[in-house]
Amino acid sequence: MSYSPDLRVLVIANQKGGVGKTTTAINLGTALAAIGERVLIVDLDPQGNASTGLGIDRKSRSISTYDIMIGEEPLAAVIQKTAVPRLWVAPSTLDLLGVELEIAPQKDRAHRLRTAIKKFAEDQQSAAEPMTYILVDCPPSLNLLTVNALTAGDSVLVPLQCEFFALEGLSQLLSTVDQVKKSLNAELQIHGIVLTMYDPRNNLATQVAADVRGFMGDKVYNTIIPRNVRISEAPSYGKPVLLYDLKCSGSQAYLRLAAEVIQRERQVRAA
Repeated sequence: MSYSPDLRVLVIANQKGGVGKTTTAINLGTALAAIGERVLIVDLDPQGNASTGLGIDRKSRSISTYDIMIGEEPLAAVIQKTAVPRLWVAPSTLDLLGVELEIAPQKDRAHRLRTAIKKFAEDQQSAAEPMTYILVDCPPSLNLLTVNALTAGDSVLVPLQCEFFALEGLSQLLSTVDQVKKSLNAELQIHGIVLTMYDPRNNLATQVAADVRGFMGDKVYNTIIPRNVRISEAPSYGKPVLLYDLKCSGSQAYLRLAAEVIQRERQVRAA
């Protein structure tokens, strides 16, 4: 599935919470924008942490991704500019908590986001500077919101914390991706797995990283996101870590990850 030749939709998903999913959405989006891409982050998590981490005040979210999901507003109407050049966000609100019950009886319940992105992409084709990436930040569960994201996505990027149960959670997500491929989105691919919160002093983290590479091979990005206090501090200032402290190890890692993502995209398009 391709919305347009220049637009790619990456779904950032992991049903486990606390693995760096939203942090990756914010900072990968910022890093892609920093190297010249035009990026939209779609916040599909009711907690709205991606929106908050990009400085979008809750009072300014009169319309949100909830309105997209219930079909009341187009994606273009929800988008807000961030403080980062070439980076926009479609913010979320707690209203998303109830959206599953609202749309569950509808036949198109799994295609709501895909329909919205398709219309947005069609309108973008006449824009002077269209979006080149949409990153969808999913909730930490395999619910109807995540299924909508997977149905709408070109590929999935999986943040994986270097902890004991990492591979167990990964296998559950891969099973869901396979189910979505069979029934809803045949072209969905695993873009890559990014190891997060890595502490080289921790023997378990090193072992988990080796196990994941052994299990998933070259699907694991070379870049590893370190455990870094500056990454943790940045959201409280409503900033991506690249704006908060460009020179810290976390910022530099996300810049490397963005370069790796673009390289993989070139390989996909050349194939």
